[in-house]
Amino acid sequence: MSAQGTPAIDALRRADVRFEVHSYDAPEPHGRDRDERPSYGVEAAEALGIDPARMFKSLIATADGRLVAALVPVDRELDLKRLAAAAGARRAALADPASAERATGYVVGGISPLGGRRALPTFIDVTAAAHRTVYVSAGRRGLQLELAPDDLVRLTGATVVAIGRP
Repeated sequence: MSAQGTPAIDALRRADVRFEVHSYDAPEPHGRDRDERPSYGVEAAEALGIDPARMFKSLIATADGRLVAALVPVDRELDLKRLAAAAGARRAALADPASAERATGYVVGGISPLGGRRALPTFIDVTAAAHRTVYVSAGRRGLQLELAPDDLVRLTGATVVAIGRP
């Protein structure tokens, strides 16, 4: 593990990708309920003075029972019907927090699309392409990674598709 202490940062270093690490005072954890409040990400964007459209939350969902990762801007919601269609599934739903944490090795509110325990099929909202750089969790609450969206797509093997909604 790196000096920063996350597998996501280690993965970026191994890939020799340009990135920056940004830290902020993370809020206290919210309840472990299933609602998809954008709170962690919105609070992170505010703390860093970043446009929420550039900060992407990592949501773990199931598509016909298999786990997938979906990245949408923190000020948008995940459209589960669009995610299901993109994944070639009939139905998609948010995964329960315990399953998300087991599959990724990260805690809810700090799930990174990079360096996870298991490589999950990943879907990134098309709005990422509109920015020179985007922000994703570095694998710990209070730590964000800034990198080019093309690098994020390449390293996660993601499909870029419209999966977010206002």
